[in-house]
Amino acid sequence: MNTNQIAHVAALIGEPARTAMLVALMDGRALTANELAAAANIGAATASRHLGLLVEAGLLRMEAQGRHRYHRLASHDVARVLEGIMQLGTQKPRPVATGPRDASMRLARTCYDHLAGRIAVAMAQKLVDDGAVVIEDDTAQVTDGAAKVLTPLGITRDMLQADGGARRPACRPCLDWGERRMHLAGRFGALMCSHCIEQGWLARKPKSRALDLTPAGAKALRNWMGLQRWGDVAGQ
Repeated sequence: MNTNQIAHVAALIGEPARTAMLVALMDGRALTANELAAAANIGAATASRHLGLLVEAGLLRMEAQGRHRYHRLASHDVARVLEGIMQLGTQKPRPVATGPRDASMRLARTCYDHLAGRIAVAMAQKLVDDGAVVIEDDTAQVTDGAAKVLTPLGITRDMLQADGGARRPACRPCLDWGERRMHLAGRFGALMCSHCIEQGWLARKPKSRALDLTPAGAKALRNWMGLQRWGDVAGQ
């Protein structure tokens, strides 16, 4: 274990401007240096130096497209570490409201490439209760019965079996920042997120990780979850 390297990475993440830029990329987008400078409220030259350090450390990757240079998180592992730090950063020694203050962020948001918030937690619990997913400690497994449970949402067996990246886990539990209960990440979590957006059930908001629940989404998810579980989601 290289403790010096661990300390170096922690110091890079811990600088406020770099933290702001990393958090701005948590919705999975690729952003330019100018956009990240604005997110961190710093000048372009300062942002360029910070971005160079983050790329060098393997926390970001830079992609060139024409004259533009885009930056995104280097991997899902980086996003997972950032989400964990964000959870720790909200902990207090006395009882407080957990997670984001913004109501739309608490209801539904992206956690890098998968869903988070009350809707995501309720979806995960529905899948566990119906035997589509089994969660044990830090692991999760999509069962053979998942296709039947997800058919009403238009998710097919072929979609579930598609390989979204050999290095990524098929499914894993992810502690929700706001709800302090598990939602689902990995390839399965990414599929659920992209499907809900493609169907128009959830809509991205400009410059935000929050997702808007559309009337069509409320109807589809209510019918799938059932009135009691949906009431718990919508009523909080």
